[in-house]
Amino acid sequence: MTRNVGGLDHTLRIVAGIALLGFAVLSSSSWWWVGLIGIVPLGTALVRWCPLYTVLGVSTCPTQAKRAG
Repeated sequence: MTRNVGGLDHTLRIVAGIALLGFAVLSSSSWWWVGLIGIVPLGTALVRWCPLYTVLGVSTCPTQAKRAG
């Protein structure tokens, strides 16, 4: 797996993942399970690899962008 998640993208994924998981934990509505989606951005941020980016040929990682050029 080649890294394809860069710095800002990494930070935004962590923030979004924590926010969604926080919703799942703190929500009293029947939609609490939607917050479990936060596992996905947290996981992709931790490994710095996004399978969707691979399929689309996208990379926000600056080192990868330099190699492609």
